[in-house]
Amino acid sequence: MAERPKPRTGGAPVGRRAMLGMLGAGAAGLAAAPGLQRGWEDFLAAASEVDATGLTGLLPNPGGFRYYSVVGSVPHKDETNYALTVGGLVERPKTYTLDQLRALPRTRVIHDVECTDGWRVEKTPFDGVKLADILDDAGVRSSGGAVRFTCFDGAYSESLTLEQARRPDVLVALTMQDKPITHAHGGPVRLYVAPMYFYKSAKWLSGISVTDKVVPGYWEERGYAVDGWLDGADRRSDAA
Repeated sequence: MAERPKPRTGGAPVGRRAMLGMLGAGAAGLAAAPGLQRGWEDFLAAASEVDATGLTGLLPNPGGFRYYSVVGSVPHKDETNYALTVGGLVERPKTYTLDQLRALPRTRVIHDVECTDGWRVEKTPFDGVKLADILDDAGVRSSGGAVRFTCFDGAYSESLTLEQARRPDVLVALTMQDKPITHAHGGPVRLYVAPMYFYKSAKWLSGISVTDKVVPGYWEERGYAVDGWLDGADRRSDAA
C-alpha cells in the first residue's frame, strides 16, 4: 500500500480487466528494453495523475515502483515555488527553498524499498539531507517528542517519534536512483524512512512540525500501523 491502497474486493469490471491484461502483457516485454521501459514508466506516471480509480497502480512495471496519489491532482513544484517549512515545538522556525536544501550537507542511503502490498525494489539509492540535521538547525524544544510531516497535495501526512526521526537513515530526500525525484515519485522533495514500509516516506513534502506526541498520518487513520517497521529492521536509534 506504500504508493497505493489495496484493490477493492470484487475486482474490476471485465472490460477493465481485459484492458489491464493486454497492457500487462505488453509491459512484460519491456524489462529487456530500457528505452521502452522508461517510456512505459513515464506513461504510468502520467496516467496515474488522472486515474481516480487507482487501476494504473495494478499494472506491472519492470522498474518495480507503483504510482499512486491519494488525491485527484497534485500541483507541480520546482525551484521557483517550492518551500519546506519547519515549525512547531522548535526554537528557530525555518523555511527552506529548494536551492537552500540542495546546498546543505548531503547523505546517501542505499536500501530496499518495500510496500505492504508485497512489491520491492532492491538497493535503491536515495540522497538528501538528514532529517536530524534539519531538526538540530531548528532547535527542538524539550517538550518535543515527535515529528509530523505534511505535503503539498493537501492530504498526505505522516509522523515519526523524535527518536525515529533522528536516525541517520531518515532523509529529506532530493534524489532517488541518482536522479532528481520526479513529480510522480513525490518530488521535488520527499521524506525517506529507510527501515520502514514505503507509506511512511511521505511524498511531496512541504511541512515538518515538531509535536509533543505522534499524530497518526493519512494511512494510519485508515488502519495501518503507526510504526511501519520492515520485517527484520534494526530498530536502534543509531542504526543505519
